[in-house]
Amino acid sequence: MTVRSLILRVLCVVPMVICWTAAPLRADPPTAEERRVDSAVARALEYLAKTQKPSGCWESDAYGESTATTSLGVMAFLAAGHVPGKGPYAEQIERGIDWVVDHQRSGKYDDGLLAYRTSHGPMYSHGVSTLMLAEVAGMVSPERSKRVRAALEKAVRVILTAQNVPKSERNSGGWRYQIRSSDSDLSVSGWQLLALRAAKNLGCDVPAENIDRAVAYVKRCNSAEEKGFAYQPGGSITSVRTGTGILALEICGEHHCDEALRGAEYLLQNPLRYDETYYFYGVYYCGVGMFQMGGKYWPAMRDQIRKVLLEKQAPDGSWIAGNGSEKRIGAVYTTTMAVLSLTVEYQYLPIYQR
Repeated sequence: MTVRSLILRVLCVVPMVICWTAAPLRADPPTAEERRVDSAVARALEYLAKTQKPSGCWESDAYGESTATTSLGVMAFLAAGHVPGKGPYAEQIERGIDWVVDHQRSGKYDDGLLAYRTSHGPMYSHGVSTLMLAEVAGMVSPERSKRVRAALEKAVRVILTAQNVPKSERNSGGWRYQIRSSDSDLSVSGWQLLALRAAKNLGCDVPAENIDRAVAYVKRCNSAEEKGFAYQPGGSITSVRTGTGILALEICGEHHCDEALRGAEYLLQNPLRYDETYYFYGVYYCGVGMFQMGGKYWPAMRDQIRKVLLEKQAPDGSWIAGNGSEKRIGAVYTTTMAVLSLTVEYQYLPIYQR
């Protein structure tokens, strides 16, 4: 870990951020391409600021008000160097955080669930939102931090409860759409594992045994023959799911394990395509995952992602998916995912630091 990364980690466990910066910390002057990236990110944040609702949430075209979309919006600002309480986007960030916390469920069977008006499996929204709360808990004021940490602790319990539902050996250790799902998939599991890892970094009680079981599930989704990762063990290999598998293993300390290395080689040979159904999901996971891999893997993925995203950004600062369900979800979602991918080298979000 670099000295800079260590300083940022320390700042993120102190319940007050002393200063803010919207510029990436680079040792050398930015290249022409890096300046283009910085400009693209700045225009994207302007778009997100304009599309936030007065309530504090961001909506998706498909599901309306959403804890997941709102949480991704908050993380996009954080990833670009903006923080709660300081700077031009302080209000947008804080209103987004408050909206997510205010919409945590307190029912008999879903106490602590962070999902609002979702029809595609609440555990997706829950994982994304729990990750956001874990990332921001050390950046907010002491008063807001109490609410965030209380919500985070309840959210972590939901993830652990869902993982502990009795499952077959094939599905053991993973997560699926519902709290009580008896099967698992890599997509939902990736978000829960990122959330648990971030919460554990913050000091939440996350037993190592739960992380180990999740890692074992992710590894079962890898194919030694085809190198990449599948949606479920034994399924078809895709570049998007391969990025999910790589990042999940890397952030859990399985750095350069056999499965991650195989997956990285697969991505070198099978780069993401813009017309893929889940391209923006892919640039997020593949981008951050290959950054964690480092070496030859990150420059290759970075160049692919930058080339496409810099070409495809709309004049208003947003990105629009080429097809599939991502186009139906809308530009707020795709724009947040693009920002999170383009800012990975900024290393402002603790979970993504090497």
